[in-house]
Amino acid sequence: MRERARGVPLQYLLGVAPFYGLTLHVGPGVLIPRPETERLVELVLQDLKHHDHPRVLDVGTGSGAVALAIKSERPNAAVMATDRSPDALAWARDNAAALGLDIDVVRSDLLASPKVADFAATCDVLVSNPPYLPDSDRGTLPPEVTHDPDEALFAGEDGLAVARRLWREAQPRLKPGASLWLELDPRNAQSFADEVAPGAADVQVAVHEDLAGRTRFVQIRQPTT
Repeated sequence: MRERARGVPLQYLLGVAPFYGLTLHVGPGVLIPRPETERLVELVLQDLKHHDHPRVLDVGTGSGAVALAIKSERPNAAVMATDRSPDALAWARDNAAALGLDIDVVRSDLLASPKVADFAATCDVLVSNPPYLPDSDRGTLPPEVTHDPDEALFAGEDGLAVARRLWREAQPRLKPGASLWLELDPRNAQSFADEVAPGAADVQVAVHEDLAGRTRFVQIRQPTT
């Protein structure tokens, strides 16, 4: 009770967090998965429904939540999960082992690892819940959120620095028809979509709302030819 009064998240105190029907181990050094991100999983699964043996790359996996939820729902999928944080990767590997889900967990700063870049070129979906808060949010967040790692929360002046870099790295690699799915802040998701559309000929850019009706998810699909 004293720790909760200090703002320590309940998930850290219990050591677990529910996500898309899974129980994930979490603790200091990893972002606590949010219910909003379950909608991202639903959207990706809809995108994959016509793929018999899909290949999915989860960039910035944190606890492994998105990658493991997709693997749980699509056991025949080849799933790679990446992060640049050694702490986050340790949690992701622990969760994969505890759940008995076979995913490839790799350390990489976005697509910098050659192994990750090669996988990205073969995947049907690249999905990411990157840091997306503007730096101006520092000092204004609820106490519970401040226990999440800063590198999992903040992304420059408008919160889009990481999303922009990921798209720059992904665009020349993604195969025809593949999609990049992003979860962003409702304050910047539409502006990111508007920014991408004019500069990427023939790609299809769509935005999707979360369950509260806020624009949060962006899909960028490569042209099929």
